[in-house]
Amino acid sequence: MFDTLSDRLASTFKNLRGKGRLSEADIDATAREIRIALLEADVALPVVRAFIKQVKERATGSEVSQALNPAQQVIKIVNEELIGILGGETRRLRFAKTPPTVIMLAGLQGAGKTTLAGKLGRWLKGQGHAPMLVACDLQRPNAVNQLSVVAERAGVAIFAPEPGNGVGDPVQVAKDSIEYARGKQHDVVIVDTAGRLGIDQELMQQAADIRDAVSPDEVLFVVDAMIGQDAVNTAEAFRDGVGFDGVVLSKLDGDARGGAALSIAHVTGKQIMFASNGEKLDDFDAFHPDRMASRILGMGDMLSLIEKAEQTFSQAEAEKMAAKLAKGPKEFTLDDFLAQMEQVRKMGSISKLLGMLPGMGQMKDQINNLDEREVDRTAAIIKSMTPAERQEPTIINGSRRARIAKGSGVDVSAVKGLVERFFDARKMMSKMAQGGGMPGMPGMPGMPGMGGGARKKKQVKQAKGKRKSGNPMKRKAEEEAAAARREAAQAGNPLGLPQGDQDPQNFELPEEFKKFMG
Repeated sequence: MFDTLSDRLASTFKNLRGKGRLSEADIDATAREIRIALLEADVALPVVRAFIKQVKERATGSEVSQALNPAQQVIKIVNEELIGILGGETRRLRFAKTPPTVIMLAGLQGAGKTTLAGKLGRWLKGQGHAPMLVACDLQRPNAVNQLSVVAERAGVAIFAPEPGNGVGDPVQVAKDSIEYARGKQHDVVIVDTAGRLGIDQELMQQAADIRDAVSPDEVLFVVDAMIGQDAVNTAEAFRDGVGFDGVVLSKLDGDARGGAALSIAHVTGKQIMFASNGEKLDDFDAFHPDRMASRILGMGDMLSLIEKAEQTFSQAEAEKMAAKLAKGPKEFTLDDFLAQMEQVRKMGSISKLLGMLPGMGQMKDQINNLDEREVDRTAAIIKSMTPAERQEPTIINGSRRARIAKGSGVDVSAVKGLVERFFDARKMMSKMAQGGGMPGMPGMPGMPGMGGGARKKKQVKQAKGKRKSGNPMKRKAEEEAAAARREAAQAGNPLGLPQGDQDPQNFELPEEFKKFMG
């Protein structure tokens, strides 16, 4: 969603790099580019004005003029101001002193409240709570049935005494759910309320009645991040009509302009608490303004990546694998490689995980073209091997490769490439486990333009040293070319580049360079 904004800001900061001192004209030009980038991203005009004013005031002050690297200081200022308009510090859920904690969801129809109720329930369950969903949307066709399906998929309880489709009193259902939750030992109650296609008095009144009936500890306003400026207007109307404590952004994985997300906290004075960034129930997490600002500026989000890894990987398994690698690279087998790959897959989309790494903004096209199914193909290749082949891949010869390729439905070259990547990965992981630092990353399957490292090493190895041709004519030509280069070096041109009236178009690289470059 923030790709366009990130690209514009990156090109703006690129123009600042290398300048030892920033003039007033430089700061004005940078502020103008940032203003255009924010307006193009559909950020509300009052928010843009306040943001640019703060950035310009700080950029023209002593903190930039006296900095050793003014460009980095400007980026730091923009980062801090972005965190400010996104809400500042992370806002956590408030839990009731006496259970159950009541969380009420409000918002327009189509914002994704029902699906988000399931995501929030699953997230809370993962935090050690026992949540229960309450079906208070009794107007929309099949809303109760949808919530039941979502609750089942999320593995949480549901309270739905009325069939919906226009039948039942939502206020009474909300009241009864509290006593039911106490009896069943549910410590969190998530109330899914009805929405409308637009703001109207009936919607506001029903939401206010449910709020008064259950006295929620948190009222969360669910807003579709893809609807742009209208999201801000709707949020203001709900704030004035019903009131809410925090904002939840849904559909943050869309390709619309993300101005609503950057505007809503500043305009309403209520912080964004959660963000939904995918269709799966796991694509949901707490919203951290500092991490989102870091992503927008292309600095990655290592903390979120680490948290995902901690949730997915077992500590005991990780220690066991580290001990195995420390013994030597041969201890790490293709079975271990497959297990590690499947663990990474559990963390979610590989392209999203790569996007969290710092500096990956420069490889956006490659990440977007990543073939997620390549992991499944790799797993199929390994599973087509015998236990002995997985234990010791060096025994995989031509006939074995052909059999494995046929069994997994891939080309023989894919089997060969996988084995080469495995040896590279094993060597790298073993060095890291033994404290040898991090050598060159092996090629990742599915990433265009990033092949396995083994092939590159062979090319470099062949390029080492000077080999003389066995052909006497060719050897004589090479010796004459070498003599010409020595003469050029003595004449003050060590690279043998064309000088004077020589035509650059007729210039050719030396033979050694041609061989090295392939």
